[in-house]
Amino acid sequence: MEIKWLIRSQSIVTLAAGMIYPYYLLFLKNLGNSYSKYGLAFAVFTISSALASQWLGARLDRYGPLVLVLSSLGMTAAMLAFPWVGSYFWVIVLQLLMGTCSAMQKMGERLLLADGSQSGVRGPVLANYQFWTSVASGFAVLIGGYLLDWLTINALFYTSALLYAVSSWAVWKHRTGSRQ
Repeated sequence: MEIKWLIRSQSIVTLAAGMIYPYYLLFLKNLGNSYSKYGLAFAVFTISSALASQWLGARLDRYGPLVLVLSSLGMTAAMLAFPWVGSYFWVIVLQLLMGTCSAMQKMGERLLLADGSQSGVRGPVLANYQFWTSVASGFAVLIGGYLLDWLTINALFYTSALLYAVSSWAVWKHRTGSRQ
């Protein structure tokens, strides 16, 4: 199975996440005003991700590509909502959504990587995947810093939302194209 489409779509996700993540931490710190609030927000993210992965496990084989589409759409919604957040309560709600989407993305990509490679020769496929998503991550932080210097953190959230939406479209396109 050809997985170039997966590498491309998940490199876009990595670009979207990497572009906002370091600066998103500053956004949370400014809104929460304490390390304990930041800790709670991150705990909500990780625990919701863990719980979602348990629920997804039984459904993943049947809905793998759809899970990736929905994870990127959920992150698109979260990135569009963050600039409008005015209270810590909504940060927690978005952290819950983002943790769930993170589990969906990680599990979906792993399933499709396994499906798109053959036992005994997975190494080069995984190395190629890791290479391109890591390159995207490195450029993301650099691009995010430049955008933040020229624009606002809200522009980073909106750019990230656009990239998540593009990734969702790419997976959906491949999903519907592969069934014809």
